[in-house]
Amino acid sequence: MKFIDSNIVTAFSAVTLGTKVTDERRFRAFLADFVGTHEFATEDNAEKGVIAGQAFIMMPGAEVAVSSGVGKTSQDPSDYVARFHREKVGLYLKREKAEKATGVAAVVYTRAAYLRDPDVIGDAAEVARVAESDATHVLVAVIAFAGPKSPLPAWRFVCNLAGGNLNAQELSGEAIREQAKGIRDYWSQWSVVSD
Repeated sequence: MKFIDSNIVTAFSAVTLGTKVTDERRFRAFLADFVGTHEFATEDNAEKGVIAGQAFIMMPGAEVAVSSGVGKTSQDPSDYVARFHREKVGLYLKREKAEKATGVAAVVYTRAAYLRDPDVIGDAAEVARVAESDATHVLVAVIAFAGPKSPLPAWRFVCNLAGGNLNAQELSGEAIREQAKGIRDYWSQWSVVSD
């Protein structure tokens, strides 16, 4: 088993938005242990939200190696920093306001699943980089939870619905509305943090 980080993983960067890995050696040891015991689906089952080779893996104990990616929304403008992210400037809660992580998960794809993902297919450089590697798995995201269960950020949800994720293309109108309500409710009380 050998990992390669997706080109969108920023959790290991010195300055990052959201979840931050604060102890890379420990985190990667946890990752190897949990992925090594995870059984990846070999067939798609859209009704259950399962895409072959994709996994959302909870990593109990890994909280010691991360900073959570969220904190409680503040009314004090000085609690925020401006950062450029996804082609626009936005306000993010300062890292020191992050809630203590209560859970950690990794989004991991098998190499084959990653190379067939719609967001990846359109990036020739990323396809070449991963295809030419000897990696068996791709780390797509690190998520450190705090507070209530976090839904996708609104922008990622919209991108997925617009064709960026195979699973989202199979959602019913009712499922989309339910997820949208949860996104609205959550993000009115919580903010993403940044260094």
